[in-house]
Amino acid sequence: MDVMLYSALVLGVISLSYALYRKSWIERQDPGNEKLQEISKNIRDGAMAFMVREYKVMVVVVVAVAALLIAFKTRPGGLNLRWIGLSFVLGAILSGLAGLIGMRAATRANACTANAAQKGLVPALHVAFTGGSVMGLSVVGLAVIGLSSLVLFYVRFLGVSADNPQSMIDLMEIVSGYSLGASSVALFARVGGGIFTKAADVGADLAGKVIQGIPEDDPRNPATIADNVGDNVGDVAGLGSDLCESYIASIIGAMVLGAEMLKSMTFMALPLGVASVGILSSIIGTFFVRTREGGNPRKALSLGTIGASVLMLVGVFFLLQVTLPDAAMEGVGFTRMGLFLAICAGLVGGVLVGLITEYYTADDTKAVMEVARQSQTGAATNIIAGIQVGMLATGWPVVVLVAAMLGAYHFAGLYGIAIAAVGMLGTTGIQLAIDAYGPIADNAGGLAEMSKMPAAVRERTDKLDAVGNTTAAIGKGFAIGSATLTALALFVAFKESAGLEVIDITKAKVMGGLLFGAMLPYVFTSFIMGAVGRAAFQMIEEVKRQFREIKGIMDGEGKPDYVSCVDIATKAAIREMILPSLAAVTLPVLVGGLGGTEMLGGVLVGVTASCVMLALFTANSGGAWDNAKKYIEGGHYGGKGSDAHKAAVVGDTVGDPFKDTAGPAMDIVLKLMSVVSLIIVKMGFVTNPLF
Repeated sequence: MDVMLYSALVLGVISLSYALYRKSWIERQDPGNEKLQEISKNIRDGAMAFMVREYKVMVVVVVAVAALLIAFKTRPGGLNLRWIGLSFVLGAILSGLAGLIGMRAATRANACTANAAQKGLVPALHVAFTGGSVMGLSVVGLAVIGLSSLVLFYVRFLGVSADNPQSMIDLMEIVSGYSLGASSVALFARVGGGIFTKAADVGADLAGKVIQGIPEDDPRNPATIADNVGDNVGDVAGLGSDLCESYIASIIGAMVLGAEMLKSMTFMALPLGVASVGILSSIIGTFFVRTREGGNPRKALSLGTIGASVLMLVGVFFLLQVTLPDAAMEGVGFTRMGLFLAICAGLVGGVLVGLITEYYTADDTKAVMEVARQSQTGAATNIIAGIQVGMLATGWPVVVLVAAMLGAYHFAGLYGIAIAAVGMLGTTGIQLAIDAYGPIADNAGGLAEMSKMPAAVRERTDKLDAVGNTTAAIGKGFAIGSATLTALALFVAFKESAGLEVIDITKAKVMGGLLFGAMLPYVFTSFIMGAVGRAAFQMIEEVKRQFREIKGIMDGEGKPDYVSCVDIATKAAIREMILPSLAAVTLPVLVGGLGGTEMLGGVLVGVTASCVMLALFTANSGGAWDNAKKYIEGGHYGGKGSDAHKAAVVGDTVGDPFKDTAGPAMDIVLKLMSVVSLIIVKMGFVTNPLF
């Protein structure tokens, strides 16, 4: 066990160190001319201003929740539950820090990418991907450093041992607070950043392209700086906190089952060992991302992902042989090979979900081209086609997830499902690097447009951006798939902790909970979509006011007020993120306190099924709308300015909050409610329900 824990700690430090090294490399690159640097600074300052205001709100919430956790005293016969508060605070700090590091690197890399694009596609790809890798490697590094340090500290300080199974169960109860902290910050960051970025994006699109007939990245567009700021606070910082939380939750879910079901210190530590192999594989995989001038950036990025996945499978095979002696396998009900195949099922399932997502969202696929074709007859048919693609795209991913789940269960039981989730997220380091690359490329294109760089530069950044749209969609599918398996593992842990043999859906209370849980994601999505709509309305009105009152904007003689647009998006995001974020934390407590463990179990079943479907639908429909617009802008069906293009812009605008706000929030809601439910059951909150 100690070998796996210390290996995780060492590799976490290596990953974070390598991320900081790559960040320093980015900072040494040429950021371009004075105009490029000025615009990049405006974006960076706007992003930091938002992050400071958002983090102030999150600090208040984190302190309040930590105080409540620390207020609880020692449970009879158990460890001091106040340690949960310490774990919670550390998880919150590291999740927020992961997003901040990635955002700082991205706001530096955007100008360097635009400047490198003057030399060619290959230098621009290298800079953009290096910037993204800072996010990916820092997320996994911080997550594993924090978790392995906590476990090592608690094992030594609290006297946890295999001879005392209850001490292992109590340890996992305490460490679950680490996941709760990461989840809480991730939800705030994802919802707040998502509202900001989509309010700015929708405002820039509609006010620029539709109302004034100018590009969203045109320097005459007052919302363009806010739009580029949003790419960083939502798609980089929010994304980093999101994947950090997913990564942590999957590892802890498997650790809980190792401690509570198998009552084994070795199987409790094994998920961290698997994560360590994934970190090393991701670092090596970054060296595979190479292409030649005129090559396909998507193939280069895919090569890195596939290379890391293959390396991880090889590494995990040897890890299991070395760390699981015959004595450790006695009585567990599965073999080393069965455990390896379960991890394979998770990893392969994640890759397949990504490929399926690519089919429905890439700009050169049949599905997206059909959405583009339907745009010829107006916005209504474009929207109908996008909704159809999103609904259809729930089919095959669910088939793959069910197959992965059943396969993992067949090979290694319930623990196999949990470790499959760790396998699916094992290469998060490089997967997130590829995901974060997209917003950097998007920002680079905006900088090229605003600083009036040569047309060839914008063509190269557009090519990188189109690939980024696809990788972002793949990343969302990847996150949703892993969330499904992780939620199932947490649900099993919840059932074990609650002492429930079965959850009988024929009971009225359970069925009521199930329906209530199935409803929650839709109401939650309504809150978020409404927030984006209200903020976008304010943004559009402000842009229209500036075009009306500031003379000479369209002639280039008057300067738009970019700051006011950033301020509108910031205030709206901070104001609107609080209610939905707190609702996800408090609802399990209310349901459990009123209806008990059975009703809460029904809620978790309903939330899981509903969140997965809604997340897949919104992510894929939004991705299809986005790349259908890109396909038309590439010269098809009349190209930019055509009626088909105007219809596609409307569809893309509808899809923006689908894919970048509501969809990504669903997998966090799913895991956050599962973690909260697990903790409150362990702390005895649901032992005396009112009915």
